[in-house]
Formats: sequence, structure tokens, C-alpha cells
Amino acid sequence: MTAALRVFEYNARVYRRIWRATLFLTFLAPMLFLASMGVGLGRLIDGAGGAAALGGVKYAVFLAPGLLVAQAMQTAGFESTYPIMGRIVWHRIYPGMLATPITVPAIVFGQLAWMAVRLLLVNSIFFVVMIGFGVVGSPLGVLGILAGVLTGLAFAAPIMAFSATQRNDSAFNAIFRFLITPLFLFSGTFFPIERLPAALQPVAWLTPTWHGVSLARGLSLGTLDALGVVVHVGVLLVFIALGTAACLVTFRRALVE
Repeated sequence: MTAALRVFEYNARVYRRIWRATLFLTFLAPMLFLASMGVGLGRLIDGAGGAAALGGVKYAVFLAPGLLVAQAMQTAGFESTYPIMGRIVWHRIYPGMLATPITVPAIVFGQLAWMAVRLLLVNSIFFVVMIGFGVVGSPLGVLGILAGVLTGLAFAAPIMAFSATQRNDSAFNAIFRFLITPLFLFSGTFFPIERLPAALQPVAWLTPTWHGVSLARGLSLGTLDALGVVVHVGVLLVFIALGTAACLVTFRRALVE
């Protein structure tokens, strides 16, 4: 635990020096996106009777919790690709840590702990923006922050495991092009997945993004029952557990074997 805290501390110290560079992605970008899509496009959708297809809520109220989770997914994708491989291959940070009492499990758990805090910060800022726009439909909506954290970790852990196997960044473009972007667009963030072709709907049900979006949206609208919470949280935890187990294997192979 102490060694993992040292890895966490390293990440916190690095972020303390670069946090200004992340202001646009963590604050201005979601505010502008929510304003343009939720308010701007939302007026057109609401005016065309779109509320009937969205359960009787305005489009901005429907969209906001989905964007919160989608932003967590994108943040996790960026944080678990180039920085992870860079610390193994380019900057040799993790191999240097192993020259101390820090172990491979400490690196993995310390990195995931920092990822959770980073996601918590990003989601909390986004939720404040949601409150400013008046698109939180229920007091339970604040728990959507945790839904975003779980969803981000459900992506961060498996992608970290993959990044540890890479020796250059050529594969990372494929992750964003064929995984992150399609899930951002077609996992219920912008429209109900029932609007997808019937053959694609079961695929969406299996993704952590859909479970995270459904969890955050159900909490924000106050429409989610206890069984739904258990199912969505359970699926996200399975992704996190499997990804963490894979990290322990791939990090050991990259750093020790």
C-alpha cells in the first residue's frame, strides 16, 4: 500500500505542474459541447417533438449525463495510452521505480488509483457545468460522477494492459478510431440505442459505455431501480477486474521478464 501511494504521489506531482494545460479539456470543452449539442441542437429536437422519443424530457437533460460518461471514457483513453507506454519505453519511469522497493503490483494499483482521482476531478467539473445549465433532473444525479469514474476505469485498466505491450504508438490511433469514437457515438450518449439497427443493439449492450451512460442517465432522471444499478455497476466492475488482472500480467512481462 505504501509503495502504491508513492506511485500515486508521483502522478500527483506531475499533474501539479501540467494542470493548466488540461483546463480546456476538463472545463471549457465540455461546457462548449453541452452548450452546442444540448442547448443549440436540443432546441431543434425539442421543437420537433423529440421529447416524446426521449421519455418526455428535454434533449439537454437526456444528453448531459451521457456526455459526462463519454468524457470519462475519452479521458481514460488518453491517460492510459501514451503516458503509460512512455513511462515504460521512452522515459523509463517505471523501470526506475522497480530499482526501489516499489513493485509491479504497486505500479499498477497506484496508477489506477491516480486514474480514479483524475476521473473524479474531470467528472466533478462536468457535473458543476451540468448544474449551471440546469440539466440535472434528480438529486441522485450527483452519483453520476461515480458512474463516470467506474466507466473510465473500465476502459483505463484494459487499455493500460494493452499499452504495456507496445513499443511504439502506432496502435493507439486504432484504439481511438475504432473503439473510443464509435462507442462515443453509438452507445446511447446522443440517442437511445433502440434507434440503432436491431443487429447492433446487442453489441451496444455489451459495452461498458452503454452501462455507464444508462447508469448515469437513470440516476440523473430518477428512473433507475435497484436491480438496474446492480447490473450496470456489476458489469463495470467485471471490466475493471479483468483489466487489472491483465495489467498485472503485461506490466510484469514488460518491466521484469
